[in-house]
Amino acid sequence: MQAQIEALEQLAKLDAELKEQTELLEAERQALEGKKQNLAQLEDRLARDRQSTEEMERTRNELMGELRQMSMQVEKSREKLSRCRTEREANAGQRELEELRKILRDREIEIEKLVGLVDHARNDIERVAEDHGRIQSELSSSEGDVASRLGQLEKRTGELSEERKRIVTAVQPQLYRRYELVRKRRGSAIASTTDGTCSACHMTLPPMLFQQLMKKAEFGQCPSCNRILYHRRNPSAAADTSSSGP
Repeated sequence: MQAQIEALEQLAKLDAELKEQTELLEAERQALEGKKQNLAQLEDRLARDRQSTEEMERTRNELMGELRQMSMQVEKSREKLSRCRTEREANAGQRELEELRKILRDREIEIEKLVGLVDHARNDIERVAEDHGRIQSELSSSEGDVASRLGQLEKRTGELSEERKRIVTAVQPQLYRRYELVRKRRGSAIASTTDGTCSACHMTLPPMLFQQLMKKAEFGQCPSCNRILYHRRNPSAAADTSSSGP
């Protein structure tokens, strides 16, 4: 019984360390992968923003060309209006000039909007490029350290796994199956009691169960958390017993 208790305690301690190492390993991997994904997203955004800016600049240049042509047409319309000899010709020429002026103003407004959008896009590109450079620099400077930490964590996890295999051989198969079943549900599988209280969930045990654990050399089960339960003598009580001897 004592040998099984010691084996389970070693196994529980090892499983707790394995869990911690696995969580650290996963956290390191996720942090590294997160930075790489962030970098890729920034690169994609930079490409899209630059393409969008180029398209807006191309459209602006096309509108500028149209604006120059419209300005020439306005000048020609003015000259034509100045040569009108009848009121009918003058009215028609005035309508044509107003229409050209309206189109000219619309083009100027479109160009002004595009200029603002291009400036805003360029500022965004600068900010994104700064973020991209910062993350890329962080990755370049820390990737070696992260890889080293990952290697150390993987090595330690492997060592713990091998040690676990060795300890499992010392546990009775039926008890180990019970241990694994509880561990997968609760995270930890064993608990002790010295005073009638479960050391894991801190619930008070039924008096009869506590008495059975004290009298019989066997494992029980906590009715509250279902962990494998065993009695552990109170160190102070054991010391008092030994000191009161003959």
